[in-house]
Amino acid sequence: MTTHVPGFDDSLHRALEECARDAGEDVGTYVARAVGAQMMADLMRAEKPSSKDLLVHMSEVGVFAADAMPDVSATVNDPARLQALYATGLLDSPPEEKYDRITRAAADALDAPFAAISLIDVDRQFFKSSVGMDAMAPEERQSPLEQSVCQYTVANGSPLVFEDARTDPIYKNHPAVQAGAVIAYLGIPLIDHDGNVIGTLCVFDNKPRLWGTGHVQVMTDLAQIVTERIFGSESG
Repeated sequence: MTTHVPGFDDSLHRALEECARDAGEDVGTYVARAVGAQMMADLMRAEKPSSKDLLVHMSEVGVFAADAMPDVSATVNDPARLQALYATGLLDSPPEEKYDRITRAAADALDAPFAAISLIDVDRQFFKSSVGMDAMAPEERQSPLEQSVCQYTVANGSPLVFEDARTDPIYKNHPAVQAGAVIAYLGIPLIDHDGNVIGTLCVFDNKPRLWGTGHVQVMTDLAQIVTERIFGSESG
């Protein structure tokens, strides 16, 4: 069935069909994803906490799907990594000022609207600290793993940087990118003494950003402070 968009004439509908075809989607899916992305952008611009729940729901119903993303489950589920994560005792723990100071510093230093210390569990990411997310209760300070960009920083074990993830041939397929929630991203892995990556310190934006080597260095220095507070001064 052909999707009819109110206000579109024949030439616009032909252009719509061509864009959907180039994206490898039918018109209905293409339109649904575009509408969903606009809804996410409007909610995030209005700083409404419901934007996270909407992103999760749209992914669950298939508006945004991560089917084309790399499978990093082997790294995420590595027993040694998980043991190191659980040993920190930070999962589901309340906010702490010693970590909140770091995320605030990261957001301020890079002039980013969002920053987080993200811990990657087998099926979720938990935000030990965050800026711009307006969530306080433990059950609100997490999201399903499929919504996480940070899991790929963990899997890579090295900084992950996107100035505009929509142009990346792989990460443009990520649900958070398709929804417009994460367009620019800079994540630094948090690594223990034995080389296990438990999570990230990251900043991100819902619009493109230019990240320079100085930004990466600032985030690396701040991530080192995070790991020292978690594991002691010998980590890194």
